[in-house]
Amino acid sequence: MSLFRSALSLRAKIATRGFSASAFNAHYFARVQQRAPSFSAPAVVDKAFETVSLDDYKGKWVALFFYPLDFTFVCPTEIIEFSERAEEFKKMDCQVIGCSVDSKYSHLAWINQPRKEGGLGEMKIPILSDVSKQISSDYGVLIDKGPDIGLSLRGTFLIDPNQIVRHISIYDLPVGRNVDETLRLLEAFQFHAKHGEVCPASWKKGAKTMVDDPAKSKEYFFAKYQD
Repeated sequence: MSLFRSALSLRAKIATRGFSASAFNAHYFARVQQRAPSFSAPAVVDKAFETVSLDDYKGKWVALFFYPLDFTFVCPTEIIEFSERAEEFKKMDCQVIGCSVDSKYSHLAWINQPRKEGGLGEMKIPILSDVSKQISSDYGVLIDKGPDIGLSLRGTFLIDPNQIVRHISIYDLPVGRNVDETLRLLEAFQFHAKHGEVCPASWKKGAKTMVDDPAKSKEYFFAKYQD
């Protein structure tokens, strides 16, 4: 098969999976091991309007999460939990940032609504306003067709102090995230960054890790599998 036909075949495969081939060629999306797309946008911080950018957190870890829309149902449960556990992230030198395509005014109105009525209440994290949808597009979570067009999927991105993306997870709209898992992943990536060893399945802080070497890794496997 010629190189030209191979390219056409790839374009067809991309299109059938719900992506535009032209957009694939023209637009850069967030990728693991690559530099995180920069952003600067209005945000609500402590009930005030501020401009927040990724560069504000150079040298720190960032947990950036996207949610579909203000004044919805699953979203406040996620945002409130991230906010209430912001101190745990802070102790790990990580800033949590929420983001949706709503305006800063919508964010503030939702924050001012009591939690017992479906509102957010007091927030301990910035909530970005991505009304241009550029950030959601850059991070590959913007829905571009169907009844939910223009909303963001539930994307979570862990970005290291050098602004390199270390983790991406994207959920469909009906199911909320597990904040414990986000913290577990943050601990694991930080452990690897500090010690160089790799973290096996379901690893938690304090559990055994391994050296990514055929010979040295045998110590881990021998201890775990005795059959």
